[in-house]
Amino acid sequence: MHVTTVDGWRRAPAAALLVLALGVVAACGGEPPAAPVTQTVPAPLDARRGVPPTPDVPLVWPLTGIETDEVADRPALAVKIENSVASRPQTGLEDADIVWEQVVEGGITRFVAVYHSRAPELVGPVRSVRPTDPAIVAPQHGVLAYTGGQRPFVDAVAAAGVQSVVMDAGDPGFVRMPERRAPHNIYGDLESFWDQADADRTVPPVAELVHARAGEGSATTEGDPAERIDVRLTFASSAVWHWSADDSAYLRDEGTTPAVSADGERLSAANVVLLDVVLVNTEFRDVGGAAVPRTELVASGVGHVASGGRWIPVSWSKAAVEAPLTLTTADGTAVLLEPGTTWIELVPGGSYTAG
Repeated sequence: MHVTTVDGWRRAPAAALLVLALGVVAACGGEPPAAPVTQTVPAPLDARRGVPPTPDVPLVWPLTGIETDEVADRPALAVKIENSVASRPQTGLEDADIVWEQVVEGGITRFVAVYHSRAPELVGPVRSVRPTDPAIVAPQHGVLAYTGGQRPFVDAVAAAGVQSVVMDAGDPGFVRMPERRAPHNIYGDLESFWDQADADRTVPPVAELVHARAGEGSATTEGDPAERIDVRLTFASSAVWHWSADDSAYLRDEGTTPAVSADGERLSAANVVLLDVVLVNTEFRDVGGAAVPRTELVASGVGHVASGGRWIPVSWSKAAVEAPLTLTTADGTAVLLEPGTTWIELVPGGSYTAG
């Protein structure tokens, strides 16, 4: 007789008992035995309760989507890094998880390099804070390191829920490199900056951007060819991104010059995010009298995302300083990035082309 087991108890099903009874009657009366009855074994208890099975989700670094066996127990650490001609080649940019490029005064750009998965010993040259920075770093609820800045800009970082580590305030971790001329000679010790993080920081950082498995990003699977992307940031600053199949990455040029780190490593990105933005001059001035601009990042607009040698048009939005950057495709679904480093270009007027 077939006996099922339910929740640990052995029990003869009612249908099976009925078969047994009929068999006894038939045996006494000389009739042939009844056909056997098939008993269906109940589904597993979790399935019967409507509980889905646990998916096999790999552990990944939150800011890059790269698989790992362990995620470092530290917050996101953003550092303001200079991008004038005199500051190149920079140190540590090649190890950032995310790099934001923004226009500042004088037609030059600066970077906000965000670190978590990798920790180079030094990064720099480190420079001062700007009014766009709080909206860039606030979603990670981490630490921003910089040399100094005008009081309203510093206060805005604190108001955004981000901890500042500031050289001008006497915070440790800043070193002067004797082979560099001021003000391009200040470098930051990341371990020192992390050691100063207070208990209110988000550890580890939240995953602001959405990553796919390798080869399954939105641009890679759905985009048009984009072997070369020319980005015109200002009258004096431009960047070019070349797709390299050998490196599985976009390689960066500063104008017509290959961009490399101080160690000679080519600067590259798995994803290049280009946001069409509006740049406005604030009432503040730098030491030379030039107006300090602000990128309108708490806003919405259009742009492109490039991955895998292809790109797609996207819409972007950011509802508040603390809100994450949202990237969606034409049908309203979230943009999926390739695992790896992402560079985000804040391009006034959307002055970029691809071919």
